Amino acid sequence: MMTKLPAFGLLLLTTCACAQVASHAPTILSQPPADAAATPALTAVAKPVARVNGSILTDRDLLREEYAIFPYARQHGGIPKDLAPQIRDGALKMIIFEELVYQEAQRRHLTVLPTRMQKAQADFRKQFATPNEFAAFVQSEFQGSQELLQEKIRRSLLIESLLKTEVESKSIVTPAEARAFYDKNPAQFRHPELFTFQTISILPPDHPTAEQLKECRARAEQALLKAKAAKTSEAFGLLAEKVSDDDYRVVMGQHKPVAVDQIPPQVVKSLLGLKPGEITGIVPIDQAYTILHFQEHAPAGITKFDAVRTQLTKDLQQKKKNQIRSTFDQQLRKNAKIEVL
Repeated sequence: MMTKLPAFGLLLLTTCACAQVASHAPTILSQPPADAAATPALTAVAKPVARVNGSILTDRDLLREEYAIFPYARQHGGIPKDLAPQIRDGALKMIIFEELVYQEAQRRHLTVLPTRMQKAQADFRKQFATPNEFAAFVQSEFQGSQELLQEKIRRSLLIESLLKTEVESKSIVTPAEARAFYDKNPAQFRHPELFTFQTISILPPDHPTAEQLKECRARAEQALLKAKAAKTSEAFGLLAEKVSDDDYRVVMGQHKPVAVDQIPPQVVKSLLGLKPGEITGIVPIDQAYTILHFQEHAPAGITKFDAVRTQLTKDLQQKKKNQIRSTFDQQLRKNAKIEVL
C-alpha cells in the first residue's frame, strides 16, 4: 500500500531527465513498496544518496519518489529498466528540491497552525484499515516514534505552504491571458475537416473461407437491423459492446473526432449527407463490414475559443507553473551546497 500525506494530490511527475524540477506535490509519505526488499537500490539500512546543506537524503526517500513518479511499478515488477535512469534522475532532483524548499521555509520561520496539523494527522491515519496497520507502519518507518511521524507531516505541510506562496499563487492564468494567447496563436487551433462517429464492425477471421465471409455478412445485416432501431448514441454504444469485433467496442464504439484524410474514402462517402443521429448502411472495408452512427461533421477551420478555453487555461497554467518552479529551484540552488553521493 502506498500511503500518502493528506491534502496532497498525487500528480505524475514528468520524467524528462533534462527537466530541473517537475510540477509535483511534496514528496508523498509512504510505506516502502512491497517489493522494495528485492530492489538492489534499497538496503536494510538507509543509504545516503545526496547531501543538501548538510542534510542527508537516503535511498528510501529516493525510492518513494520513484514510485510516486511511476505508480505502476508494482504491475511492472518494479521500475522498467529502460525508464529507470530517467525516473531516478527526476526523483533525485525532486527530493533535493523539496529539501531546499523545506530549508527555505525554516529560514523564513514559517509555522503550521495546530488545527491544520491535527487535521493532517487525522487524515493520514484514515488511510490505514486498522490501528495495528498504522502502528506497524510507524514502527517500520519511524522506529515507533510518533514524534518523528509528526515531524515528517509538519515538514511536508511547510513545503506545501511555501510552494503555494512561491509557485501556485503566481501561476494563475486569467481569462484575458488565455484569450490573448488564443488570438495571437491561431495556427495552434486550426483543425482539418473532422468526423465524429461510433462504429460496429464485423471482422472475419484470418484467411477466411467463402462460407465464413458469408456468415460475416449475415452478422452484419443482423447488426444493421438492430442499429437502425437504436435511437440514441447510448443505445448504439450498448449494441456495439455486444456485437462489434473492433477494439472500439470497449468504449461503446465511440471514435474521437477523426481527420478526413485518416478515414477510408468509402466511409467518408457514406457519412456525407447524413444528419446527426443517422445510421449508415453496411460499409465494406476490405473483407470487414462496418456500420456507423454519425454524430458530427466539422469543416476545416479554427476551433472556437469557448471550446478550448478550459483546456487552454489549464495548459498555460501548467506551463507557467513549471517555469516559475524551475526559476525558484535555481534561486534555491544558487547558494546551496549540494552533493550527490
